[in-house]
Amino acid sequence: MAIRDLLLLTPLARFGDLGLLLLRLVTGAFLVYQSHDNVLSAERMAEFEAFLTQFNFVAPQIMAPLAVWAQFLCGIAFILGLLTRWAGLITTFVFAVAVWTVHWPEGFPGWWPALILIFLGILFATMGAGRYALDHWLERKGRNDRDQVEAAAAR
Repeated sequence: MAIRDLLLLTPLARFGDLGLLLLRLVTGAFLVYQSHDNVLSAERMAEFEAFLTQFNFVAPQIMAPLAVWAQFLCGIAFILGLLTRWAGLITTFVFAVAVWTVHWPEGFPGWWPALILIFLGILFATMGAGRYALDHWLERKGRNDRDQVEAAAAR
């Protein structure tokens, strides 16, 4: 092993897909955990709607279920590694709105949890799900189907 590899820890790069898997699983589990009670309970959803009303959201009766279901479904998408880039974009948007409209007066410590989710969303939107994901399987399957069509057309 070269000194450069030792200093930069380049051999760890081969575990990048495993790192993405673990990050997706933890992020997805967190989003599902944070939103499941609102999904399963009309009373909790009503509380969240009242919370959004307090912060002057437009149409809180629409925005509350939209935000909750977005978090819940993005959590499931991250866990499965399915439509991960879309889930990343949606997560980024939802939590950017949360920082701007709810957490802004709290200062940096109040922004931190939502800010982390914004940057995780950006990471997943740009990096994708990695090898251990349904997205990877779908991409490989699509590539194999295209290759078969091209091979048949070449005959």
